[in-house]
Amino acid sequence: MISLLPAISKANLVLQDTVERTYVGDSYGEVYRGIFVIRGENVVLLGEIDKEKEAAAIGMLRQLPVEEIKDLHKREMDVKRKTDKARSRVLQERGFSVDGQEQNDQY
Repeated sequence: MISLLPAISKANLVLQDTVERTYVGDSYGEVYRGIFVIRGENVVLLGEIDKEKEAAAIGMLRQLPVEEIKDLHKREMDVKRKTDKARSRVLQERGFSVDGQEQNDQY
């Protein structure tokens, strides 16, 4: 989420002109989200963006339509999920415990 921060009130954040940016490889897509109010208890990290560095970094990437970037992201996540599943299977076959993969875990 990238936006302007016009107000902070009692640990809550108000974000204006918010853009959700998704990166996949050397491409990115943006979805305009508008105004967000975020409860302070949900904030983990907040930082200021250097406009010059951001422009230089974005200049090296290509912007794609949102539908295309979502499709690429979904495919990337499917590949990662399959790779992780195969790795977990190999580790289990070799006697390693993989968190959340035990079939008859009674805890």
